Amino acid sequence: MLVTIKDIAKKANVSIGTIIDRVINNKSRFSKKTKAHIDKIIEGE
Repeated sequence: MLVTIKDIAKKANVSIGTIIDRVINNKSRFSKKTKAHIDKIIEGE
């Protein structure tokens, strides 16, 4: 099953902008916990 940015954002309980702009592109501020959680979702849990 293909996972989309929307799926990742929903599972991580963050906005799509947070995922794309901040976490994936390593911009701005976000917690290490959020980064780890999103990375885990992206890798397929």
